[in-house]
Amino acid sequence: MDQTEQGAGPDDQTLSSGDGRAAKPRPSPERHLRLLASPAEKPAPPAPPQVTFDRLELGLILGVYGRKVAQGEWRDYAIDFGRQTAVFSVFRRTSETPLYRIEKDPRLARKQGAYSVIAAGGLVLKRGHDLARVLSVLDKSFRLVTS
Repeated sequence: MDQTEQGAGPDDQTLSSGDGRAAKPRPSPERHLRLLASPAEKPAPPAPPQVTFDRLELGLILGVYGRKVAQGEWRDYAIDFGRQTAVFSVFRRTSETPLYRIEKDPRLARKQGAYSVIAAGGLVLKRGHDLARVLSVLDKSFRLVTS
């Protein structure tokens, strides 16, 4: 057996120069692709978990929502869970923009509080650490003041 046949495996191709000498074996394209897809590559980082309302939070929110539906002020709601915030939107009619948004943003938990109630125009009505206290801004009844 000469040197050209010795190191050549089934995946290797042997090149010969015109003078009869054998060149180094070169890996086949398939073997090259297998080497690129080796387990040494770092796996992608896991996606951040979704922010959601837990059962107690939803109980408080739906309690306020139920009272307002019984009073005839609200008719519909939507819940959106994202990577950074969870939003409970309240509608007077289905086709409108939300009257209020109740948001949970865990990034603000140590600063201003994770919970906030935002009006239709974007005004933050109340923000805090305690959801029940933040939702109390929606339960206040407004009185007409005449002069």
